[in-house]
Amino acid sequence: MDWAEKYRPPRLQDIVGNSTSIHLMAAWAQTWTRQSKPLLLYGKPGIGKTSSVYALAHDMNWDIIELNASDQRTAAVIERIVGGGSTNASLTGSSRKLIVLDEADNIQGTADRGGARAIIECIRQTQQPIILIVNDLYGIAPELRVRCEPVLFKAIPSRSIAPRLRYICAAEKIECSDGTIKEIAESSEGDVRSAVNMLYASAIGREHLDTQQVHTSQKDERISIFNLITLLASKSNDVDLIRLSREVDSTPESIEQWIESNIPLFVDAQDFRIAYQNLSRADEYLGYTYRRQYHTLWRYAIAMMILGVAEASNGKGVHAKIMPPSRWQKMSGAKKQKAIRLALLNKVANMMQIPQNTLREEYLKTITLLVKHDPEGFTKDLLLDAESLNFFLNDITKSKAIVKKVMQEMKEEEKETETQIKTQKGEQMDTSKIEKSSEQQENPEKKTQSNNQVTLFDGFRR
Repeated sequence: MDWAEKYRPPRLQDIVGNSTSIHLMAAWAQTWTRQSKPLLLYGKPGIGKTSSVYALAHDMNWDIIELNASDQRTAAVIERIVGGGSTNASLTGSSRKLIVLDEADNIQGTADRGGARAIIECIRQTQQPIILIVNDLYGIAPELRVRCEPVLFKAIPSRSIAPRLRYICAAEKIECSDGTIKEIAESSEGDVRSAVNMLYASAIGREHLDTQQVHTSQKDERISIFNLITLLASKSNDVDLIRLSREVDSTPESIEQWIESNIPLFVDAQDFRIAYQNLSRADEYLGYTYRRQYHTLWRYAIAMMILGVAEASNGKGVHAKIMPPSRWQKMSGAKKQKAIRLALLNKVANMMQIPQNTLREEYLKTITLLVKHDPEGFTKDLLLDAESLNFFLNDITKSKAIVKKVMQEMKEEEKETETQIKTQKGEQMDTSKIEKSSEQQENPEKKTQSNNQVTLFDGFRR
């Protein structure tokens, strides 16, 4: 058994890092009712999302029903496995069953057709707690996301990973220096599972572990772009800078855009001309590379952008947060808006049973006017979240307020429906009792005759 599984924390108090998220999970479980929203855990892989779910189930004495990305997640499969589990009681004596949908942001394509819709239906009808686990919060359908309570899991600091690695070394009776533990923790980049796997891979067949042996098992020996920019602004020699630029897992174009975006952080205003002049020259070489397919020119482009900008910085150093290129953020926002638009067009086109192109070209303006006239009604009918509604209203504050109001009204309606169902069941039971009582009062002779027959048989047996 690999150590990541062997030393999986059994209880919530043993989970490394993300204490705020852990407390939110525990509070949610202790106060869970049928009206509670499912939890939506999101964050990068290997930081304890799935382990936290299993630890929560252990602490609460809940059974677990899990469906992950390795399984087919069509509507039929989800309704059979998860749907049944969400309405049926546990057979093992556990107080509840925890429904876990791991990697829910991978529900897409033909293999998972109808999966998101089936999950929403399970959430509506559930009598058991549900937790969804994703890497990308915006990788799931908006109508599913709006029905969940998001809980962020962050990357674990290396200082929090190190004690866990020491505990594993002590349990496995392996001597490992503090420097080695620190190097593994820092190389994992906040991924606890990766850190444990690195330790396991390095310790196979060994009782003593040093830094040199761990170095061959690192997660990724290449430096990041953040390290490169930090060194670019320091007094590093030219040979080291060129060597490190080749170890960064980025293309020359990406490196150039990162440097351009962060020049104001480490170059004085009077030296901007020198920095941008060298960066401009590097951009020319990159252009020649693609036009002539002569990739040898890359070395000149890298030399100009790295050494030229380093000279302009004068070893000033970076004293602010390094940010990604602003154009990337704009492109990401545009991509997100495009995804929202396509999802809305697909939803409305399916509802109206017309092609998307026809809807976009002929009816979109009319639908936008209708939504602005009755935003609450369309939000309820189409299950719109704030971002989707904002596509029509162009007012995110108003959209959030409307969605919040509609969701509250839907919750109240569900509560009223449940109350009516319970009241009807109670009235039916009372009616049946009254009918039985009236039958007994109308036929007292039949009851007496039945009692006499029992007495005769008893006498015969004697």
